[in-house]
Order: sequence, then C-alpha cells, then structure tokens
Amino acid sequence: MSGHIQLLSDTLAKAKAENRAALIAYLPAGFPTVDGGIEAIKAVFDGGADVVEVGLPHSDPVLDGPVIQTADDIALRGGVRIADVMRTVREAHAATGKPVLVMTYWNPIDRYGIERFTEELAAAGGAGCILPDLPVQESATWREHADKHGLATVFVVAPSSRDERLATITAAGSGFVYAASLMGVTGTRESVGEQAADLVRRTRAAGELPVCVGLGVSNAEQAKEVAGFADGVIVGSAFVKRMLDAEDETAGLAAVRELAGELAEGVRRVS
Repeated sequence: MSGHIQLLSDTLAKAKAENRAALIAYLPAGFPTVDGGIEAIKAVFDGGADVVEVGLPHSDPVLDGPVIQTADDIALRGGVRIADVMRTVREAHAATGKPVLVMTYWNPIDRYGIERFTEELAAAGGAGCILPDLPVQESATWREHADKHGLATVFVVAPSSRDERLATITAAGSGFVYAASLMGVTGTRESVGEQAADLVRRTRAAGELPVCVGLGVSNAEQAKEVAGFADGVIVGSAFVKRMLDAEDETAGLAAVRELAGELAEGVRRVS
C-alpha cells in the first residue's frame, strides 16, 4: 500500500532532479460541481501541475481566505459529501496517474471515522492528507491508520513555529511539510518572502522532508521567487479565482489550465 506516498515522494524527487520546484495546485471538491471539479483538476494537471490538493469543503474554513470560502459555499450548497471527495480523488488520479492529496480540517474526518476515511482514501488512490488544524501531539491515531494504508500525513508549519516544534513535526509527518505564510497581506511582500525563506531553511534543518510553501502565490514571478528557496510551490486561491471569474465552466477550465502553464514555467525558472 506504500505506493500512494511513494508516488508523491517520487514526484517531488523528480522535480528536484530537474533543478526546479514542484507545482502543487489546490482546488475544492464539488466546485463548481462535482464533475466540474474533477475536470478542473485534470485541467491543472494538463497545464503542468505536479500534485493536486483536493479541498474537502467545510462550513467554517477558519484558515482560508474569502476566495476559497466562496468556492466552499458553492460546493456545500451543491450538496458535496465525503463520498464526492473520494470520487474526485479516484477519478483525477485514475485519469492522470499523478499524486492527489486531500486537504481537510480535522472535524469531518473525526465524524466520518479515521479508519473508514483512510481506507477509502487509499482505495481511491489518494496520496495522503494535509491536516492544517490537527496538532501533531494529538495525531498518533491518525498516523497509525495513515501509515497502515500507505498515506502521507502533511502537517502545516508557520513562521511562528519554534525550532523544537519544527523538529517534532518533521519527525511525525511524511510526504512533505507545508510551510504556510502570507504574501501581500501582512507586512511588505519583501519581508514576508524573507520570512518564508527563513521558515523553509529552519524546517529543512529540523528534518529530512521536502518543504513546500503556500504563500498566496498567484503568478509566475511569485512562483519563481518561492521556487528559489522551496521544494514546492503551492497555489490555491489563484486557481479558484480563475474559476469564479470565468463566464462559464469551459472558460474556467481553460483559465486554470493556462494559469497552471504559467506557474509551471515560473517554478522552472530557478535562478
């Protein structure tokens, strides 16, 4: 069963061997519809994404900005369920052969059942889970089930994370570490870029896992900047916004495919 996480690790290693950062895209399941969401993931893979995170829509996405909240609302109003998230993972992975993760808050997994969730995600071909609000010290049961099914457990670190905590997280996690920061929201872009670079340096020093950065990256220039110091560049809101702004689903698919292509060029222009 270790093939799921192995595919993710191999994908990140391949990008490194090509002297570039991996491009990781985020899109919520069920947005604009379940079928439309699956097509959007295929489109970003087609455009050049290496990995896709499928968001499990949540009614109170405390860590997400207004763009992703809007998409989550559309998905929830459409009646999206965990079964639809699993179907999204299954069809996106089957169509592309590429690693597909689920990004979710802890509460839906807890309610659904850890064993059931991990078993179904592995059966769908999922590579693992990003769990932004699961404290590492409370994660043992989840990790036990994830390991049993060959799934990666990706934890999130922030600039405020102390070195001891980074060491704990990199030891407990698998696949990669998600380094979260803010660009163009808090402080100046330059200082936040430095903050993110410092966080990547400290996280790498704390363990062996690749470090991928979600920074509010929205264009090729920002992707290039982050690719200069990180193993992967994570882009979410920019893809969702392209879908939201499009006049119809066909235009939305073309827009996210095009953005993926631009960002894929950006992560390859490592200076």
